[in-house]
Amino acid sequence: MPAGKGQMEFKLVVVVRDDLRMSGGKLAAQVAHAAVTCALEAKSKKPKWFSSWYAEGQRKVVLRAKDLEELRALGDKASRAGLPRTLITDAGLTELPPNTTTCLGIGPAPEPEIDRITGQLPLA
Repeated sequence: MPAGKGQMEFKLVVVVRDDLRMSGGKLAAQVAHAAVTCALEAKSKKPKWFSSWYAEGQRKVVLRAKDLEELRALGDKASRAGLPRTLITDAGLTELPPNTTTCLGIGPAPEPEIDRITGQLPLA
């Protein structure tokens, strides 16, 4: 359910590395790891943001970054902005080498704050 007029909308964004070419199942699992980890961090550190995001329907958007360098730069920007964020590193038990950083979760947070960091990225 979208926020009403005058209410801030919240979202959680997961940015995946486009250079890894993960299978659909692997990608889904990595995105889920990022979403759950970010939600738990926000619930702990930004409970009002978490509650608003949850009440609005837990909107999630998946975007693409070209490589690890871009992913890390986005994570640094999110950290400096005080947003909940997490980098997900794969254990390497299936299709990726151990310790491969696969994606970055940001939020849940107010949409304008996330868009300042990820607004230029393409949808996954």
